[in-house]
Amino acid sequence: MAELRMKSRDRSERILVLATDIDNDLYRKAGISGPVMGRVQNLNAANQLVLADPEDTDSNAIFQAVKIYDNLKKDGYIVSLATITGSENEGLDADREISRQLDLVLKEYKADSCVFVSDGASDDRVLPIVESRVKINGVKHVTMKQAEKLENTYFVILEKLKEPHYARIVFGIPAILILLFAISYAVGTGWELPVGIIGVYLVLKGFGIETFIINSFKGFGFSIDRMSFAFYLTSIIFFIASVFIGYSNYLSQIQLNFGNAWLAYAYGIEGFLLLLPLTLAIYLVGRIIDVNAGKYIFRSFKYGNYIASSIIFWIILYSFIAWIIGSIYFSQLIDYMIAAMAIGFAVSRLTAYMKRRTMKSKRMVNKLVINELGAMIGKISGMDSRQGLIRISTSFGNDIVYSMDRIVDVSDKVIVR
Repeated sequence: MAELRMKSRDRSERILVLATDIDNDLYRKAGISGPVMGRVQNLNAANQLVLADPEDTDSNAIFQAVKIYDNLKKDGYIVSLATITGSENEGLDADREISRQLDLVLKEYKADSCVFVSDGASDDRVLPIVESRVKINGVKHVTMKQAEKLENTYFVILEKLKEPHYARIVFGIPAILILLFAISYAVGTGWELPVGIIGVYLVLKGFGIETFIINSFKGFGFSIDRMSFAFYLTSIIFFIASVFIGYSNYLSQIQLNFGNAWLAYAYGIEGFLLLLPLTLAIYLVGRIIDVNAGKYIFRSFKYGNYIASSIIFWIILYSFIAWIIGSIYFSQLIDYMIAAMAIGFAVSRLTAYMKRRTMKSKRMVNKLVINELGAMIGKISGMDSRQGLIRISTSFGNDIVYSMDRIVDVSDKVIVR
């Protein structure tokens, strides 16, 4: 293995050699919880892991970290050693656990810089979390020599397929298409309906609507103890009614215009869209009630934007369908689209103004700032509500400026995207 080259020559600098095990093999296979601190403890952990699973490369990474530790200590550096672990679920769970354990390590070892050691590309995504807390002077990857490129490629593909975003594309779309064709064949509706449904899904995915729907249902508070229950239940009823109206319009047009399937689809979509904006608005009002009850007032601005966006999208789509079936002229379609864009611009400006007014009423200075992965950025040292900017002082003594529009939530900490 090539020797690690240090960026710093300052022997008084306190260096932390940090090994990472993002999928927590140490606990799953050897029963050892992170963080593991100290040379002896890391050697024992690596030995137990390699005995439990000789093919696991995390043990190689820990041994490499011990070797770097010994070399730096021999060269006269002030050096410490630790291994931190993530979570078997990976994703955000692993990132949060990495953040928590790294804070514990840095509380024990007052490090000025860090040497990051991992067993390949799968661990590199936590580098921003580490770099947000301590300067990184070096990075060392440990891979099996006989299959380095193959191993890295395997890990990249495997990690990507574990992420829901890619799993839905690789496995979800073909599976849905196969099921839809099977159902379509059984009921005798032909190939048009499955292709149309997949087309709608791809439109939702392409415009980011799919992500909004998934995130909304993650926090779906369907409980009779909440005031929002009535709004959620009403939105479900309206959605079912929308589907029924759309399907009824489709069937009636098929009978009236036999052979013109596309016109029947247009009438069906028009019927479905009739109650859809009201359905979305009622659901999002329920979400606003929930986030305000949880004192997450900044999220209510987001859902307010969603209500406006859904209405604007409905105006554009409904007008387009109405033009296709001949209910309005093309000039009217253009007028409706211009009006929708004007409404969108006005709503975005109004929301930004209300958000800034709300921030002026909160004590923002000296609050910790973290990103959505839990990585600490610094503390707010000042803000300019007129220009919509906040100034953040990092742990390295640098000042960075963020737009207030990047603020996701404010509680005891400020979360930015």
